[in-house]
Amino acid sequence: MGLCAVVWVSMSYKLAKSVGDVASDRLNQSWISVLVLAVTFPVIVGILLALAHPAARRELLRRAARSFGAIVAIVAGVFVFPASVLTGFVDGRFATNLLTTVITYAGTLFTLVWVLPFVIWGIELALVHVFRTADIHETMPPVLAMTLVWEMTLTDLFTGAYAGVPGPIRAVFMLGAPLSVTAVGLWELRRLRVQYGITLRDVLMR
Repeated sequence: MGLCAVVWVSMSYKLAKSVGDVASDRLNQSWISVLVLAVTFPVIVGILLALAHPAARRELLRRAARSFGAIVAIVAGVFVFPASVLTGFVDGRFATNLLTTVITYAGTLFTLVWVLPFVIWGIELALVHVFRTADIHETMPPVLAMTLVWEMTLTDLFTGAYAGVPGPIRAVFMLGAPLSVTAVGLWELRRLRVQYGITLRDVLMR
């Protein structure tokens, strides 16, 4: 429903020329969200380490290793594309004989068949599962999700997103996501506390 509304607003107010442009913009925004999340995550972990009981810090770092690994994997996957272009690998710069030609074609095919789907799927999983931060503690995904959505809202505000859209509609689109995600995040934190006795203080071991 939300995606349909974005497409309708984008086409109605000439923010995009086609549905393909809207899809491309959503993909770019998803990638930006991953980058913002990749920057936010170490900051949150750093704050937790500073606040946590000394006995909990090593365990926190151990649990965070998988999430850091997921960040590195996605960034490395995306880096393959500019690296291939800048080095001239895609253009066949190194295809000077039969062996290097085969390697070039195989590398290009591997990039298109495996790396590209991995990156697209990885971006989706990174946002849905918030870089597997539940491995650190059950309260981490909602906390990070709420932080990320407000960061993206501030980014949209300062970059003039939805410029040209009437004020009330722009306010609904810019505040709808952060308010709804915050509501769900707070509900999830409450559910963890009420039904399972899990709170953010547990990860700090205080």
